[in-house]
Amino acid sequence: MKNYDTLSEAINDLQANDYPYDFNLKPECLECPSLKIEIRPEDFKVDKTYRFEGMSSTDDNSILYAISSKNGVKGLLVDAYGVYAENLTEAMRKKLR
Repeated sequence: MKNYDTLSEAINDLQANDYPYDFNLKPECLECPSLKIEIRPEDFKVDKTYRFEGMSSTDDNSILYAISSKNGVKGLLVDAYGVYAENLTEAMRKKLR
């Protein structure tokens, strides 16, 4: 797995090389606004996970997930450490561990 120094470097490289779509995190699924679809936890897998820690503040911590769906849609999800955990269903929480 390739290492990246910054979140933006990782996003740019992954979008150019396999993961063109952006996903939004919803409590029970992932949403891909550009395709107008929702993907349930049982219909996707996390291929790669990248963690980034901010230099000046823990508020800058984030996780980048490279995700593939069963129907072939590949994209990225950016999540701040723990920010959304309380709003997720158990299935989504387990999937994004």
